[in-house]
Amino acid sequence: MASARYYGTGRRKKSVARVYLMPGTGKITINKRDIDDYLGLETLKVIVRQPLAATDTVDKFDVLVNVRGGGFTGQAGAIRHGIARALLQADPDYRPTLKAAGFLTRDPRMKERKKYGLKAARRAPQFSKR
Repeated sequence: MASARYYGTGRRKKSVARVYLMPGTGKITINKRDIDDYLGLETLKVIVRQPLAATDTVDKFDVLVNVRGGGFTGQAGAIRHGIARALLQADPDYRPTLKAAGFLTRDPRMKERKKYGLKAARRAPQFSKR
């Protein structure tokens, strides 16, 4: 095998992340940019690295990510989900660790649709007696 390449798809809200893991030094590239350039907040970088930290593989894999849709927080959640799924392909023994941490569960929370007669999903027009 010339080079092992593990794939995982991650989703959260409107974001979809296609994640590739390759044996390497721990470099994370998101949309052809370094993680520090792409994600501004330190908390989002921590979220992205959580599955790697839980399985002690932070400096064993290079992560290549293509992510589209949503905002930065949703994208970070999608990347975390994708990395967890790709780690399962790399080694199925990581399953109990990742499942206990909740990284394999797809977050079902979505934006609620706007209803007719309302200004937003639940926001009603202002009430006035007269």
